Amino acid sequence: MSDNFKVADLSLAEAGKLKIEWAEARMPVLMALREKYRQTKPLAGHRVAGCLHVTKETAVLIRTLIAAGAEVSWSGCNPLSTSDEIAAALAAEGCSIYAWHGLSVEEFYWCIDRTLDFKPTLTLDDGADLITRLHTKHQDLIQYVVGGTEETTTGVHRLRSMAKAGALKYPVLAINDAETKWDFDNVYGTGQSSLDGILRATSVLIAAKNFVVAGYGHCGRGVAMRAQGLGAHVAITEVKPTQALKATLEGIRVMKMDEAAGWGDIFITATGMKDIIAGDHFDKMKDGAILCNTGHYDCEINLGHLEAKSKSKRTIRDNCEEYLQHDGRRIYVIGQGRLVNLAAAEGHPSEVMDMSFANQFLGMVFMAENGKGLEGKVYDIPPEQDQDLARIKLATMGLAIDSLTPEQVAYADNYLEGT
Repeated sequence: MSDNFKVADLSLAEAGKLKIEWAEARMPVLMALREKYRQTKPLAGHRVAGCLHVTKETAVLIRTLIAAGAEVSWSGCNPLSTSDEIAAALAAEGCSIYAWHGLSVEEFYWCIDRTLDFKPTLTLDDGADLITRLHTKHQDLIQYVVGGTEETTTGVHRLRSMAKAGALKYPVLAINDAETKWDFDNVYGTGQSSLDGILRATSVLIAAKNFVVAGYGHCGRGVAMRAQGLGAHVAITEVKPTQALKATLEGIRVMKMDEAAGWGDIFITATGMKDIIAGDHFDKMKDGAILCNTGHYDCEINLGHLEAKSKSKRTIRDNCEEYLQHDGRRIYVIGQGRLVNLAAAEGHPSEVMDMSFANQFLGMVFMAENGKGLEGKVYDIPPEQDQDLARIKLATMGLAIDSLTPEQVAYADNYLEGT
C-alpha cells in the first residue's frame, strides 16, 4: 500500500494497461474530447473524487480527466465490480485509487473516505454513495465542492429525493437522464453485458429457457431483448401499467412474480427496488432455478430469506452459489445478488460507454465552469449536448445524416401552414 492508493496486486498493472488500450481504441468520442481539452485544461485546479466501477472504460475516463488538468482520487462503487488489473494499472500511473475486488462493506466505505481526504472540488458518482457519504459523514468538506455528476438511475433517484428534502448542498448533473446514456448504455449495454455475466457464471443454454425479467425500464428492456434474441421464452414483472403494456405489445408475457416464480428457469431483477424476489417466491421455484440482479444494489433478491430457507450453501462455479433447499431443490445465485454484468463479466462494452463517459467528462467541465452559480438541485444534461455527442459518434462510425433545409426550418416554425 502506498500513501495515495490501495489495490489488490500492483504486479497486475501491465495486464491492466493492455485492457485500457483496448478500450481506448473503441471509445473515439471520449478520445476526441481528450485531445481537444488537453490543450485548454478546463479542469486545472480542480480535484475530482470519483466513485464508479473500476473498469477499463472508467480508466479511459480517468485518463481524460487528468489530461484536462484535474487531480483525481477514485474508489469503486460496488464491492464486486472492480477489475484488479485496471486498479493496478491506474495506481502504477500515479492515480490515487482505493479499490479491489471483493470489498467488505466496511472496506467499501473506507475507500470512499480516502478519496475525500484530498478535499474534492468536484464529485463523480455512480449510485450516490459518495455524495451521501459526503453529506452525512464529511459535511465539513462540502464547502469545497462546486458541483457533481451522477451516472445511474438509482443514484439520480436518491439525489432527487435529497434535493426534494432540501438536503442536497451542491448542484449535480443527472448523467443517467441524458438520451445518449439511458437509451444506449442502459438498453444495449445492460442487455448484452448481463447475458454475458449469466453465461460466464453458468454456461447454460439460454434457448428455450423461461426467462423472467423483473422491471421493464430501459435496463430490463435491454435484457429482455437480448434473451429473446438467444431464443428464450421471456416474461416480465412490473408495477407500472404503461411498462407492462409496452412489453405486451412487444410480444413479451406479463405476469406477477408470484406466478413467474414457478414458471421461470432464469430470473434477473432490474428495478432498483428491494425484495423483488423474496419470501414465498423461493418456495415456488423449480429445481435448478438461476437468480441474478442487474440493478445497482444487492437488495432486489432477498438472500437473507433464501439462506433461512436453505439446508446448505456452497460455491459451485466462479460467481455461482448453490442454495440447497430442504426438499432437495437447488437454487443458484450469481454474483451474490450484485450487478451480474460486473460481478461475473466485464461490464458494458466500451463502444456504448463511450457516449456515457463523454457525458460524464463534459459534465465535469460544465460544473467546473458553472457550478458555483447553481443551486443544490439535480440538473439535466442540455439536449443539444446529446445531439452533438450522437453526431460525433455517427461520424466515428462512418455514418452521415440529413440536415433540414432553410425552407424546412421555416416550415417547422410556421403555425399557419395547414392542409
